[in-house]
Amino acid sequence: MLRSRKLVGKRETAAAQYAFGPVEDDIIIKYRLLTRTTTTRGEPPLKKLQKKFAAFTHEIEKEAENHGECERLAKAFLQELNTFEIPLLKSRGVMDANVREKENYNELKDEINRQILVAQKDIEDLKNLLEESKIERQHKEECEAIRKLIATQPPRSETQEIINKLEKDIAALEAENTAGSRTLDLRKKQFALLLHVVDELQNTIEEDQRSIAEEIRSAIDERSTSLEAVNGGGEAMAVD
Repeated sequence: MLRSRKLVGKRETAAAQYAFGPVEDDIIIKYRLLTRTTTTRGEPPLKKLQKKFAAFTHEIEKEAENHGECERLAKAFLQELNTFEIPLLKSRGVMDANVREKENYNELKDEINRQILVAQKDIEDLKNLLEESKIERQHKEECEAIRKLIATQPPRSETQEIINKLEKDIAALEAENTAGSRTLDLRKKQFALLLHVVDELQNTIEEDQRSIAEEIRSAIDERSTSLEAVNGGGEAMAVD
C-alpha cells in the first residue's frame, strides 16, 4: 500500500511537470501517429513529402529547359519518399509483430482458460477425494474404536464356554421347570382326589350318623313301648 502511494505521488509530480493535460496528450499522440512525427518540433515528414512532390510537379509543368532541376527535385522527392517509407516499413513490422503478439496472447489466453478449467476440474476432483478420504478416515476411526472395545472383551473361547454353560443352566432350569410343572399337576390331581375322598367320607359319615341316630331313635321307641307295656300289666294285677 505504501508502494502504491509512492507511485501515485510520483505520477502526480510528473503530471505537474508536463505542460499538457491527458486530453491534450492524446490529441498530440494521435497527430504524431498520423504525421509520423516523434517530436513536436520540426516539420512533419508527410508535409515535407508533399512539398517535395509539389515542387517536383511544379517544376515539370514549367516550359523552360530545366531537366537538371527536375532530376534534382525527383531525386530529392524519391529520397524523401524512401525516408518516409522506412518508418512505414518499421510500422508495418511493428504492426505485424503486434498481430503476432496478439495471436500469441489469444493462444496464451485460451491456454490459460483451458488450464483454469482443468484446474477447476482438478479442484473439484480433489474436493470429492477429500470428502471420500474424510469418510474413509471416519470409518477407520469407528473400526478402531470397535476394535479397542472388542480387545477389552474376553477371548472368544471363554465367551463360548460361558455361553455353553449358560445354555446348560438354562436347559437344567427348563427341565426343572418342566419337572416342577409335572409335580404341580400331579399334586393338583392328588389334591382334587383327596377333596373328592373327603367329600365322599364326609357323606358316608353323615349317612352313618343318620343311621346311628335312626337306630338309637328306634331303640328308644322300642324301649318306651316295652316300659309302657310293663307298666300296664302291673296296674292290671293290682286291680285284681
